[in-house]
Amino acid sequence: MFGELKPQEIESVLKNQIIGRLACYSDGQVYVVPISFAYDGTYIYAHALEGMKIQMMRKNPKICFQTDNMVNMANWQSVVLWGDYEELTSEKERDQALKILMNRVLPVISSETTHLSPCWPFPPEDTEQIYGVVFRIKVDKKTGRFEKSSVGIGFA
Repeated sequence: MFGELKPQEIESVLKNQIIGRLACYSDGQVYVVPISFAYDGTYIYAHALEGMKIQMMRKNPKICFQTDNMVNMANWQSVVLWGDYEELTSEKERDQALKILMNRVLPVISSETTHLSPCWPFPPEDTEQIYGVVFRIKVDKKTGRFEKSSVGIGFA
């Protein structure tokens, strides 16, 4: 069975996932890249080093973002959202965003891109030790779809 996720299901997927795909566009080029993220009910928060996605979002802040919860190929939930890139440069906003990112639950074995500092899994004493760009996506629109199979393992 296929269907649309209800608003509370969309929120649950966003709050419980840590990897998504960010799509940006500028100068006639589309770029899609996986990112680690945290969601607080209003914003998608992320951290990245300077590079193509940051340069493109600075030129065109309109983005698309996708994440999913896959049990298997017949049981999944997918959320797509649209919003605007906001680079967090004030110390207060940057610290708040980093705290949200540091407080998410990560698997014990995880990518270095999810580790914000060399002292992971412990937060640094000073967030200025965390290099790179901290940003958020102000969510404008969200949608979600699912497939649920009557055979095999599915969602509760």
